[in-house]
Amino acid sequence: MAQNGSAMSTLSHDVIAFGATSFVGKILCRYLQEEFGAQGGMKWAAAGRSKAKLEGLRSSLGAEAATLPLVVADAADEASLRKLCASARVVVSTVGPYALYGEPLVKICAESGTDYCDLSGEVQWIRRMVQRYEATARKSGARVVHCCGFDSIPSDMGVHFLQRQAMKRLGVPCTRVKMRVKAMRGEFSGGTVASLMNVVKEAAADPALRRELADPYSLCPAGNAPKARQPNVRSAEFDVDFGAWVAPFVMSGINTRIVHRTNALSERAYGADFTYDEAMLMGRGLKGRFAATAMSAGLAGFMLAAAIRPTRAALERFVLPKPGEGPSPDVQRKGFFDLRFFGTTAEGRQIRTKVTGDRDPGYGSTGKMLGQAAACLALDVDKAATPGGFWTPATIFGDRLIERLTAHSGLTFELVPDLQN
Repeated sequence: MAQNGSAMSTLSHDVIAFGATSFVGKILCRYLQEEFGAQGGMKWAAAGRSKAKLEGLRSSLGAEAATLPLVVADAADEASLRKLCASARVVVSTVGPYALYGEPLVKICAESGTDYCDLSGEVQWIRRMVQRYEATARKSGARVVHCCGFDSIPSDMGVHFLQRQAMKRLGVPCTRVKMRVKAMRGEFSGGTVASLMNVVKEAAADPALRRELADPYSLCPAGNAPKARQPNVRSAEFDVDFGAWVAPFVMSGINTRIVHRTNALSERAYGADFTYDEAMLMGRGLKGRFAATAMSAGLAGFMLAAAIRPTRAALERFVLPKPGEGPSPDVQRKGFFDLRFFGTTAEGRQIRTKVTGDRDPGYGSTGKMLGQAAACLALDVDKAATPGGFWTPATIFGDRLIERLTAHSGLTFELVPDLQN
């Protein structure tokens, strides 16, 4: 049953963090405790399948968290998930790989009218969820927002910010936008690796999925995909706009599709022929060319090894981190990211912006982005004014999330002077 206005006012929790004892879940809960307290301006609870682990998490958050509500629920137990959804405005999930464990919760949120967000970057799973549950979510009023972590808030909100600046200063949107990773420090956790390896495993066994993953418009609504040919940095190349060599960026596969979905849901506010791509800046001259070539070859080699069953098994057993493992708190604090955006209008006018974060992008910073996305969904986005369905961060949050991220999450969104890259 969908949540109506009177039911919403009696819900026990504004936000429930599901998967609270996972690696990223713990980071998220620590951040929510620091920002909102146990029962402060936003009422939140921690949820997971083990009561003992939840109690251990609560103890680790300090004496101030002694009153933090705990909810026992299992990703495979629909009855417990329905009970969880019945008590919350928003459920924020860190339970991945989502393609393996995420569908029951999305299904029940869509059916019950409960808002939902996550940090999934699994494009094939997101597409399946949209296909299966969009009509249900629209009917119930549930707002579902995937990709609320490093993939894809900096990219999606970064393009949103650039386009807002372009409209303000140039009077028109940019029909061509590039995102380049200028600098980044961070590590992969076992959960992220597990999600990536599952995508590769599915694609290796399914030619239709490989074709889908190659489609830059795979997340756009049916019949709403533009015909513009999209650029895609697949190997080392020289970028004249940045005056540097670039290499493929591993997160571009999901980020670009979210940005194109934003454009489609916005009635092509960026233009019917909008093009967008992402890559990593590797430097200038021969040194930059060598670094870009090495990075491209290394990434291609890893993806090939991951696609072959014996080498994939060896990577998972001997090389890659296991689920539950990830960077230490000190490494997270020392991490950062600096993303540069370059936009060009149809008339050739240009604008540059940047998005930076002050923590490890995938964990320290992702925890803060995900927490503020959940808070924005619960507190800032009017249930009556914003209909149910599957949204992107930019289309449902807009400037409200940028304000939260800059005030509370260590992110910056800035114009870049013309003479800087």
